[in-house]
Amino acid sequence: MNVIVKPFVVLVEKLFPESFVFAIGLSVLVFLACIGMTDAGPLETLTAWGDGLAGLLSFMAQIALTVLCAHALAHTGPVRKALSAVGGLPRRQWQAYSLVVLVSGVASLFAWAFGLVVGALLARQVAIEMKTRGVPVHYPLLVASAYAGFVIWHMGYSGSAPLFVATEGNAMQETIGGLIPVTETIFAPWNMITAAVTLAAIVVLMPLMRPKEGRDENVEISQDAIDDYVSSQKALKEELRDNRGGPLGAGTGEAAARPTIAQRLDGTRLLVLIPGCGLAVYLISYFAANGLALNLDIVNWTFLCLGLLFSRSILEYVKLIANASQSVGQLLVQYPFYAGIMGMMVGTGFISIVSDWFTTISTPATLGFWAFISAGILNMFVPSGGGQWAIQGPIFLEAAKNLGVDPSRVVMGVAYGDQWTNMAQPFFAVPLLAVAGIHVRKIMGYTIMVLFLTFFTFGGGILLAGSGA
Repeated sequence: MNVIVKPFVVLVEKLFPESFVFAIGLSVLVFLACIGMTDAGPLETLTAWGDGLAGLLSFMAQIALTVLCAHALAHTGPVRKALSAVGGLPRRQWQAYSLVVLVSGVASLFAWAFGLVVGALLARQVAIEMKTRGVPVHYPLLVASAYAGFVIWHMGYSGSAPLFVATEGNAMQETIGGLIPVTETIFAPWNMITAAVTLAAIVVLMPLMRPKEGRDENVEISQDAIDDYVSSQKALKEELRDNRGGPLGAGTGEAAARPTIAQRLDGTRLLVLIPGCGLAVYLISYFAANGLALNLDIVNWTFLCLGLLFSRSILEYVKLIANASQSVGQLLVQYPFYAGIMGMMVGTGFISIVSDWFTTISTPATLGFWAFISAGILNMFVPSGGGQWAIQGPIFLEAAKNLGVDPSRVVMGVAYGDQWTNMAQPFFAVPLLAVAGIHVRKIMGYTIMVLFLTFFTFGGGILLAGSGA
């Protein structure tokens, strides 16, 4: 297996640019395609691009809050202890890769952002534990394993497309002729079986790609990285332990002996318990009224609630958020460019050309499969599950209505395609890589192999479901 993987790793490391460069390159490519394949001229296409730049501002705020809150939650005392315990379980190389995939995949089924952050933190923890034991592990492959588990996120609780069509008053309800409950999408037996088979296959695949010892240099997590991580965590713990020190960390001398009212407020746990418990009551009430109707906002409030409840003071939580803020910079600067790509494709009609072509070649049994393929292609240009469904949903739901196909098949077909090509698209890898401290080109050679594998599990699963359409 390593012989097969090696050329892809080398190719990606030499040719794969920064993810920001990737976004700009895709913008140029879509600009040229829109001019060449639609009636829109250069100025009209550029206008559509400019008008679209703000299209993901709300999503940007949501995703930034998700990364901040999930990162902070993952660094609270209880979660750190849990990750440390899990990170110490592997004793052999293959166990390390398989464990990271499994935990990341299960976490991603709960909520995609949580899976990314937990996967990255666990990969780093496992790398440190294994290096301490003298067992060499390939750190880029370990991080790639964390990202590989993310490939099933759209089949779980936070899946944008299935949650959208299950929500009362959604824009496509009239086309569908009603709602599509999650029991026919997320909790459909064929979807759960496909998710389980896919995750099991990746758990087996990742250890098979590990390089032979001595053939790759500088692949273990560096000692400097370990030292920096350990020292930063030690400093953070020491600073947080003395909550009387105030926001600037003044914890000695007269100020420490006689803390001010402000410092007492910063250090008391009561002020984190009040909003934390308030959010807990709200979430319980929400789920009691709506069931498992998850959306990105509810996921964020869950992370915020748990982060507050697991923290010892407002000061501690603020410091955890500040520590997490370095993970969101690249996200915020890249999202407008992807929104601009979306704007060009919609504004010029290019998206209809691509999707309509797939619709014309479909049959009732294969419509879900072609929805999967077209969504995989579109995801390379519009890497947003919700945004992608807003673009493709009306076209494929109308096609399903005309062909007499169960609409749940095309909903999950789009969901499968959206998550599938994330393995070759660095958009969602950015927060994971920021936490793990590694460059995107170091992992993409491995995740492309996951792309090849999941083509068969996702494609086979949606075709089997379509046969019963």
